[in-house]
Parts: sequence; C-alpha cells; structure tokens
Amino acid sequence: MSALPEPFDDPADDEQHRPFPDPDHSIAPRKPRTVGGAAFLMVLFGTAVGLALVVIGPWRQGLAVMGGVLLVGAFARLVIPSHDAGMLGVRRKLVDVASLSVVGAALIVLAVVIPPPPPT
Repeated sequence: MSALPEPFDDPADDEQHRPFPDPDHSIAPRKPRTVGGAAFLMVLFGTAVGLALVVIGPWRQGLAVMGGVLLVGAFARLVIPSHDAGMLGVRRKLVDVASLSVVGAALIVLAVVIPPPPPT
C-alpha cells in the first residue's frame, strides 16, 4: 500500500462541483464593450484591407489606406476617454497617439515619396 495521495481526482467529481458558465458573463464577448473597442476593430479591419491591397498589387493605395486608418485611430484615441479606450489604449494616451500618428504618417509619406519604377 502506498501512503501517497492520488495525483488526480476523479473527473466525475469535477462535473458535480463545477458551475455551468453564465451566458451573460462569457469570456468571449460577441461585440466590443467600449467605444474604444469598436474603434480598435475599425483600425484592425482597415489595416487588413490595406494589407490586402498591398498583396493584391496597388501597394501605394494599400499603404495610404493603412496610414489613414492609423491616423483615424490616433484621433479616436485622442478624443475617447481612457476608461473607454478598450484595446485602443495600450499605454498612456500621449504614447498611444504619438505612436499611431508617427507610423500612420510614415506609411502615407512612403506611399507618396517612393518613385514609381521606370517604364519598360
């Protein structure tokens, strides 16, 4: 006989003690809970559209779309209060707005400044 306890409990006991999940408090919400969450989804969707444009072919328009969406996200982060920012607010407001603005402006500048290839 062993004096050591069993490492695992009976799985049938867990089913009796584990409560059912509450559908009102699900860990995977179906819609954003804050205005910033909706703005974040808009930035995410717009960036995906811009990336798709870059992959398909018109990369200048794709970069411009991504840059414009990031600038809109920076403006949204600027005007939305921090407690409603959701995933749009990662750090302090100044850092979020500055980083989104710099990257968005850089993408737009790249789309405009890079010269087209010479015609062949």
